[in-house]
Amino acid sequence: MLKFIFWTLLAANAALYAYGQGYLGHFSGNEREPARLQHQLNADKLALIAAPKAGAAVASALAAVVKPAAPAAAACLEIGNFVLADALRFENQVGPLNLGDRQSRHNLPGTEISSYIVYIPSQGSKDGADKKAGELKQLGVSNYFIMNDNPAMRWGISLGVFKTEAAAQNELAALVKQGVHSARVAPRLSGSKLLAYQFRDVDGDTRAKLEKIQLGYASTETHVCK
Repeated sequence: MLKFIFWTLLAANAALYAYGQGYLGHFSGNEREPARLQHQLNADKLALIAAPKAGAAVASALAAVVKPAAPAAAACLEIGNFVLADALRFENQVGPLNLGDRQSRHNLPGTEISSYIVYIPSQGSKDGADKKAGELKQLGVSNYFIMNDNPAMRWGISLGVFKTEAAAQNELAALVKQGVHSARVAPRLSGSKLLAYQFRDVDGDTRAKLEKIQLGYASTETHVCK
């Protein structure tokens, strides 16, 4: 039994010695790095290539700086809702831009109803208005007025202005009984005290300057107009 153990240990030691000397080959997965390099072809000609530095990529990206886009040109720019005092101050600030006849000021339409009018719509011309006035006379209507100073109702006929809609409707009913069937009732708007400015043919740079000035007036708005 002792002899068997002796010869078994001797055989194991011999096998380990043979493996260590390479007589039994090597498992590629267990080879250490220096040994692997010894078995590679032309190992002495291998060269390490350094990875590109991140700083170079960042520098390249920073080189392509994107410039902010200039404000788009507008055929017509309207800045509005100025009270009179602010409007005068705004005009003084805009003056150095030398816009000349490319700028204009106008009153904004009224928004509050001040009264109601009973009227006959425009007859298209003075002759048409005179003819309609003659028809009213024949019906016994004497309280009328031919309108020629109101662009929206030019050559129409006013039959009275009333403080309330109820009073205007009562007058209309009375006129219908007299045979006047073309009369109507419409509200009249009070004149607005607000002002607006229009600037035409402004380029991007001028528009930016106008909008910068407008920022000093909290209650105003900017719109693109036709």
